[in-house]
Amino acid sequence: MSAPTPEPPGKLELLELLAAIGAAQWRDFAAAASRYGLTSTQARVLAQLHGPVPMRGLATLLVCDASNVTGIVDRLEARELVRREPDAADRRVKNVVATDAGREIIRRVREEMQATHGALDTLTPAESATLHTLLNRLRPTLEDA
Repeated sequence: MSAPTPEPPGKLELLELLAAIGAAQWRDFAAAASRYGLTSTQARVLAQLHGPVPMRGLATLLVCDASNVTGIVDRLEARELVRREPDAADRRVKNVVATDAGREIIRRVREEMQATHGALDTLTPAESATLHTLLNRLRPTLEDA
């Protein structure tokens, strides 16, 4: 006689796990960012800059008012971690672009997220591949929401 198949976890249980992991990762990210004199929000802005992003687009990503983004970008610009550029299609729009120094500092922040790295190190290569596949499957749906 074979063992009964365990019930798959429900959506609420999965959401609780995702929330707990997300919160722990965010604490780790904020702690690493603070070692470079960055607030977690400033580091989050740098992490979003894979290319030029309009100021209003940053406000949407951060779920905050555009006036808040101005202050955040001002402080990052003062440290020469970002620069503002006029948009090629609409010169009234200002895009925020990470400088080489900004890209380097966010790379270091991610590299120094020891708790997150330690947790990922507990996975086997096959488990890492499975997790990667599953997260990539969820990402577009969640980012488009």
